[in-house]
Order: sequence, then structure tokens, then C-alpha cells
Amino acid sequence: MDSAVLHLAQKSISIALILCAPVLIVGLVVGLLVSIFQAATQIQEATISFVPKIIAVVLSGVFFGPWMLKMLVGFSRDLLLSIPQLVR
Repeated sequence: MDSAVLHLAQKSISIALILCAPVLIVGLVVGLLVSIFQAATQIQEATISFVPKIIAVVLSGVFFGPWMLKMLVGFSRDLLLSIPQLVR
């Protein structure tokens, strides 16, 4: 029973990390590019760094959304199908 709970917790954490990774990586790359642009041009406006990151994160959510939903539905299906083994 303990190993099943630990396996379930490990699987949950790994799925969460896999699902949030594409959006976070896109935000990180866009933030880095905007920071380099700001350093090169010496423009220190807050909206220049904020707006592109929001747009990139939303677009990556739209792009990666179906894949993320497919992974989440698969994990949920596996979790619900494994309830009889977890109850024993």
C-alpha cells in the first residue's frame, strides 16, 4: 500500500512538471530575449518586459494546450482505473 501511494505521488509530481515545463520554458526564453534587448538598447520600461512574456505564455498555452490536456486526461484515466488496486 505504501509503495502504491509513493508511486502515485511520484507520478503526479512528474506529470505536473512535464505539463508546466513548455509554458515556463517559453516564458523564460522570451524574458531572456527581452532582457538582452533592453540591455542592448538601454530601454528600461517595465511594460516592454511584461507584455511580450504574457503574450508568449498565452500563445504557448494555446499551442501546447491539446497535448497538455491529452496527458492530463490519460493520467486521470489511469488513476481512476487503478482505484480497485489501491483500495485493496
